Amino acid sequence: QVELVESGGGSVQAGGSLKVTCAASLDTFSDKCMAWFRQSPGKAREPVARIYTKRGTTYYGDSVKDRFTISQEYDDMMVYLRMDYLKPEDTATYYCAAKHGACAVKAVEDFDFPYWGQGTQVSVSP
Repeated sequence: QVELVESGGGSVQAGGSLKVTCAASLDTFSDKCMAWFRQSPGKAREPVARIYTKRGTTYYGDSVKDRFTISQEYDDMMVYLRMDYLKPEDTATYYCAAKHGACAVKAVEDFDFPYWGQGTQVSVSP
């Protein structure tokens, strides 16, 4: 049974940092694309970052590039999202997602990911 559990969200002032964690229970961590998406009220779900577990290759959305860092602890099936220089527009529910195989370089669609966590809230005040 696949399970993804996020933790580590919270509230921070603009310019601050947070780290969210995804604990994955998967048949195997190898050859998976692990991703973070976010969604705020009234907006579409947005891909934030993803990592291909087999090679550690990472990809970022334009709005978070150079501010957010995705990483993994392969043996523990953990994926992290370190968020620095946070802005109020980063406020959202952050979701961990997983799919089999490599990550798409472009055109990331949430419907490509069959496995989702319950989400963790990140709030950034001005």
